[in-house]
Amino acid sequence: MNSDGTLPYNNGSESKYREKTVAVKALPCNDWGLYQMHGNVWEWCQDWYGDYLSELVIDPQGPEKGAGRVLRGGSWFDVGGLCRSAVRNLDVPSPRDDTSGFRLARGQ
Repeated sequence: MNSDGTLPYNNGSESKYREKTVAVKALPCNDWGLYQMHGNVWEWCQDWYGDYLSELVIDPQGPEKGAGRVLRGGSWFDVGGLCRSAVRNLDVPSPRDDTSGFRLARGQ
């Protein structure tokens, strides 16, 4: 994970703080063969940010409209606890910086 390694997640051990993004495949992939799913850059999601439904839903889509889109995964600038897919952030998709990006994904 590429994050602020001086502040690890869940009492983990400290790691290197690179202070910038790293190239794809610079770090090991996860068990599904995906690289940099946590840290490096926040990744834009299609979903609008909003409250989750109260009932159990598989692959929730979020509200049909909203003020900001979902970002997931954390960035190189964040502490380890923010670099998890369960953490959501939101923003409008117009700003450009070195802490957010997107991932191209193949359709099914």
